[in-house]
Amino acid sequence: MKTLRKSGGFTLIEIMVVIVILGVLGALVVPNVLGRTGEARVKAAQVDLRAIETALDMYRMDNFVYPSSEQGLQALVSKPSGFPEAKNWTEPYLKKAPKDPWGNEYQYISPGSDGPYDLFSLGADGKPGGEGEAADIFAAEL
Repeated sequence: MKTLRKSGGFTLIEIMVVIVILGVLGALVVPNVLGRTGEARVKAAQVDLRAIETALDMYRMDNFVYPSSEQGLQALVSKPSGFPEAKNWTEPYLKKAPKDPWGNEYQYISPGSDGPYDLFSLGADGKPGGEGEAADIFAAEL
């Protein structure tokens, strides 16, 4: 007579091997992923700044002038009041007021120090200056 052994699950050794493999993969992958969050936020801010620049250029094409510092980037979301008047503003250039990846407002100054406007993020610390992830990110430098 043949005895058939039923395979009803995994052995303890098989489960331990899988746990060890997952542990090794986790030990290799997690530090690399977590170490790059700062870089990812800087890249996201750079992409945002380019998109805002495009929206500002579209605003200028329609209204023949960039928004003033007082009107700010909110002029890209809702029709601004005050000077300069946005006579040809018909619809939002952006869906919502942009914030940088750290949750701070992007900085907009018009006229700028070396052009029609200055557009930048204050970085992770939300303060002027800084180094690394805390460094200011300027649209003009992209």
